[in-house]
Amino acid sequence: MYDLVIIGAGPAGITAAVYAARQKINTLIISKDIGGQAAWSGDIENYTGYQFVTGPELASKFEEHMRKYNFTLKENESVVELKKIDNIISVRTDKAQYEGRTAVIASGKRSKELNVPGEKEFKNQGLTYCATCDGPLFSGKDVAVIGGGNSALDAAMQLINIASHVYIINISSSLSGDAIMLKKVEENKKVAVLNNSQVTAVLGEKMVSGIRLKKEGKEETLSVKGVFVEIGLIPNSEFTSGIEKNKLGEIIVNSRNGTNIPGVFAAGDVTDVPEKQIIIAAGEGSKASLSAFRYLSQHKF
Repeated sequence: MYDLVIIGAGPAGITAAVYAARQKINTLIISKDIGGQAAWSGDIENYTGYQFVTGPELASKFEEHMRKYNFTLKENESVVELKKIDNIISVRTDKAQYEGRTAVIASGKRSKELNVPGEKEFKNQGLTYCATCDGPLFSGKDVAVIGGGNSALDAAMQLINIASHVYIINISSSLSGDAIMLKKVEENKKVAVLNNSQVTAVLGEKMVSGIRLKKEGKEETLSVKGVFVEIGLIPNSEFTSGIEKNKLGEIIVNSRNGTNIPGVFAAGDVTDVPEKQIIIAAGEGSKASLSAFRYLSQHKF
């Protein structure tokens, strides 16, 4: 029996763990990986205290800080069900079952898929969802980034110095995102932006060789060796039972990060808190942990 079960070890989950450890709460952390989406980010220029830091560097700092404290960590486990029975929160993973008096859900989001022919066949065979992880594999090659928001711009920025040419395939009429990133991408001669364009298939034999596009009613084929899918994120909230969510699947929280189930809190990108940023996720993680501590101190078990 744990005082607190934290699901996820991205910026929100790690910060929640640090605050829990400082309060001497008996804590369990369950996560598929350490660092979350922060580890996939490229150059970060808006995290207070760091004028410039890469995503992997910042994620490494988070992990280093977290491991200075004592708690139980279960890595490489996926939570498949969380529910509250009487006063106990039951958490079932793909490997074991755990119980806690409180819980913080900080499970983040995952990449949306294109759902077009060839996507599944060429996953990790030229098609990827992480420019930070796989970008270096495409040195000197032509690549396509699918998407038109900040995630796509970030991927394009990382690939500019690696790939020979970067195509941004955007379904909308114009790109969106931070003005500074937009300017850097649009001014770079290695980048071509194809607006009003939709990917209809990923092509190749053993590896990706191109993509099929529908542009203004006409179909065309673009020859590329790499495809980076950056079309948005889906909250990892399916395992929650009885917890209220919005139409996007995000967990609805109040100002203290409480859900509709007493003792269950949530933080970071999995929630309906606006603006999905690393610094916001970290702050929300600290609030959720402090709220869990307050709940423990005010209830008998």
